[in-house]
Formats: sequence, C-alpha cells, structure tokens
Amino acid sequence: MRLLRTLGRNIRDAIKSVFRNFSLSMASISCITITLILVGLAILTSYNVDNFTKIIEQDFSVFVYLDKDIDEEEIKEIEEKLNKNPNILEYDFDSKEEIAQSMMETSEVLKNIMGKWEEDENPLNDVFRLKLKEIRNIKTTISEIEKFENISYVDYGEKIVNNYISAFDIIEKILIVVVALFIIVTAFLIANTIKLTIFSRRKEIEIMRLVGASNFNIELPFIIEGLILGIFGAIIPIIVVIYGYYTFYIKYNEHLFSPFMKLVVPEPFIYIVALILLGIGMIVGMFGSLRAVRKYLKI
Repeated sequence: MRLLRTLGRNIRDAIKSVFRNFSLSMASISCITITLILVGLAILTSYNVDNFTKIIEQDFSVFVYLDKDIDEEEIKEIEEKLNKNPNILEYDFDSKEEIAQSMMETSEVLKNIMGKWEEDENPLNDVFRLKLKEIRNIKTTISEIEKFENISYVDYGEKIVNNYISAFDIIEKILIVVVALFIIVTAFLIANTIKLTIFSRRKEIEIMRLVGASNFNIELPFIIEGLILGIFGAIIPIIVVIYGYYTFYIKYNEHLFSPFMKLVVPEPFIYIVALILLGIGMIVGMFGSLRAVRKYLKI
C-alpha cells in the first residue's frame, strides 16, 4: 500500500511539473511528436519497401541464354553450378525447340515461318529461367553466372531493377538519418525540461538527501515526468499513423502502384507500428529524464 501511495504521489508531482514548466514541456512534447511521426513514416516505408522487394522477387525472373552450339553434357554442367548457387531459389529449363513450339502456338504468322525450319536452322537459344531468393544480391549472382562457360548472355531488365533497388535504399537511409537526428534533439529538450524541474525543486531534493532518501526515490518523479512527456508526445503520431495509413491504403493502393508494388494490408500491421511508437516515446522520455537527473544531481 505504501509503495502504491508513493507511486501515486510521484505521478501527481510529475503531472504538476509538466504543467508548471508548460512552455518547455510543450517544446519537448512537440519534438517527440515530430520525431515519432517521422519514425512512423520510416517504419511504414521500410516495411512496405521490404514488401515491394518480396513481391518483385516472386514475379521477377532472370533469363540465362546458352550458346547455340551447346550439347546436353554442357547443359548438365551449368545446371549443377546453378544448384550450388545459394541465391537461386528455383529454375526452369526451356529448350530452343520448346520455345519455338510455344511461339508458333501464339501466332499463325510465326507458325507459317517457323514451321518451315529444319532442326538445325532454329536460331533460338536454350534458356534457364531463374527465381532468386534475394533480389538485392542480384549483381553478385549475375556476375557469377556470367563466368560460366557456354553462356551467351543474361537478361533481367538490369536498369529497371537497379533503379528500384537504389531508390529503396536511398529512401531508407535518408529516413534513418533524419529520425536519428530528431531523437537526439528530443532527448536534449527533455533533459532541459527535467533540468528546470530539478532547479525548481532543489530545496525539496536537498531535504530528501538529508533524511536519507535513496537515489531511486529521488530519481523516480523525474523519470515519471519524462515518461509522461513521452506518452503525450506519442498520442498524435499514433493517430496520424493509423488514420493516415488507412486513408492512404483505401484511396491509393489500387491506383497509385503497379501490380508488383502493393501496400501492406493495414491490420494488424498498423497497430504493431502504433505500439512501437508508444514504446519509443516512453523510452526516449525516460532516457532524457534519466540523463538529466544523473548529470545535474550527480547521482
């Protein structure tokens, strides 16, 4: 009971302190709010970029065209090497005869032309069609395949894929840097807010020390104050992230993106993001408070 009374008193004192230093508290809360909105945007972007990559990987194929004069034994050697590559999920082999037959089935004109070919007149290449595990490692995989003997060329839409991967990487890196900077600024603002509180209660703190209060009892009200600032700062970002993502998903998912770039379905993903934002707000608030308490009280 005594512990609960002490905790209740500390919470009341922390709330009073937030309103006593209202302007600085609002600055801290505003900074937490902006930071968490950016963090939420970073998480949503990162998760959707990862989802885009997975969809691309599912639909994406690498075509390995073999030399025209290759024989069965050499094809088996290439197959063995493909089996050993850790980034190749699966592959199919299409002989030039199968490709010619498929092309003739799609067009009467092609059927008339290609139907007159003799067996040794087929100008097409045998092809391996590959599916990769990690599209981000495509350059390394292609580089290894191009070293195989009897490979004519490899086609995978290099420019488009590289542009997507580069764009995704740049977006993620920019968001990480911006969020990190805002977290540092936020922790600094919270530390200054707590510093003011410590200054306004310095006599009370001195009395607590004289009567033998533990460091924990001295720290606790300030840690709770930082926690409250973090919770208040997380409220608006959580609303923005949940409402904003739902609205964006409903309005634009079917119209803005291509078939292989679909947004992640909101539930339960969006609520997990909301909990992460609340947790980050609380941790940043507590960390800023603890840093100020340890520094200015020399605990």
